[in-house]
Amino acid sequence: MKREVVTVTQPSRKESPLTAALSLPQRETWTVDDLAELPPDLPYELVNGRLILLSPTFIHQFMCTEIAFALRANCPHDHAPVFDLSLDVSRYSEPRPDVVVMETSHVDQHPPPVEDAVLAVEVVSKDSKVRDVYDKAGMYAAAGVKHYWVIDPLGDRISLAEHVLESKPQRRYAIARQITDVFTTDEPYRITIDLPALTARRDAFLARAKLEA
Repeated sequence: MKREVVTVTQPSRKESPLTAALSLPQRETWTVDDLAELPPDLPYELVNGRLILLSPTFIHQFMCTEIAFALRANCPHDHAPVFDLSLDVSRYSEPRPDVVVMETSHVDQHPPPVEDAVLAVEVVSKDSKVRDVYDKAGMYAAAGVKHYWVIDPLGDRISLAEHVLESKPQRRYAIARQITDVFTTDEPYRITIDLPALTARRDAFLARAKLEA
């Protein structure tokens, strides 16, 4: 879902997000203070000082929608699953997980503090796997997010890797399981995701696209 970017000068108001991406200030390391220079409609996230522009695909967004719906069922009244929400992590990181379950007390705060996210979910794309599996896992673990899922829709069968925060002081994740069957858990609350059903729908989309090409 993510594509990295760098380059020169400030964009004009008439430029599209794609054109603006080609005219950003050049920096080796970005901070949250630098984000004020970005056009307001430019989709981005900041991960360990690296500015990443977002360019989701149909399959990616389909997966995010289905995961959010699954997370909404049984969600406690004081929490809610949200798409594409920036989180306040540190001076060098303002990630935007594909789906996050956040306390609703932060409804008017942007970005809300990562400490009140009980689950972060990233859906892998062709150019984000290393970042999702390693960089973001380390970042979310260090920030204390107890549950982190990495969903991979690129294989023959869609998989979900469940990361659970180990006890202090390590602040790192252990992979509890990686599954391609129906996923059920009671943490952070009761959740069921039918991965085989999602795989079947994805394959139907791809087969139809191939026939119509």
